[in-house]
Amino acid sequence: MNIPSGGRATEQRTVVVSRDVPARLVPDGTRITIHKNSFVNLRQALGGTYTVTLNGNMARIDGTDADAIGQTPLELDFEAPEEDGSVRDEDLKQVLGTIFDPEIPVNIVDLGLVYGCDVIRRSLDSGETKNVVQVRMTLTAPNCGMGPVLVGDVEDRLAKVPNVDEVEVALIFDPPWSRDMMTEEAQLELGLF
Repeated sequence: MNIPSGGRATEQRTVVVSRDVPARLVPDGTRITIHKNSFVNLRQALGGTYTVTLNGNMARIDGTDADAIGQTPLELDFEAPEEDGSVRDEDLKQVLGTIFDPEIPVNIVDLGLVYGCDVIRRSLDSGETKNVVQVRMTLTAPNCGMGPVLVGDVEDRLAKVPNVDEVEVALIFDPPWSRDMMTEEAQLELGLF
């Protein structure tokens, strides 16, 4: 898996979008499409996502679509899907490690934002089953305005894991997040030691 650095883009520049690309408005997470040949201002690159401005609105483009703005795309490479239709826990963990807090250059796992991630097999009326990934997570602050964007990042990236049919994210605030939940590596990265 090619994981980009968590750093910010050092130069802000205008780019032309090379193809229609899905994006989410900041901070509410509304899904939009930025159309081919649109001019956007690349504002920041953080944790494999890109923040751009378009017609006065900020939007985030997922790293897997970075080619549309002339950046190297994030490649999520997985082994062949399980023949029994199951979802590998290691694939889920790997993908969660590629998702960064919108404002902090550390992934959400190392930040301690993910409280749990489970796969349940849900029966449908047709008799078939589907794999639903249920994520329990928190935010660094309950009133974080970027919460909808972060939830969208989790939903979009986990949906790319083989055999995942649906993703459900529950934001919980008990226990409340504290920096003690971060890994030592994350605390070093942020200079908290």
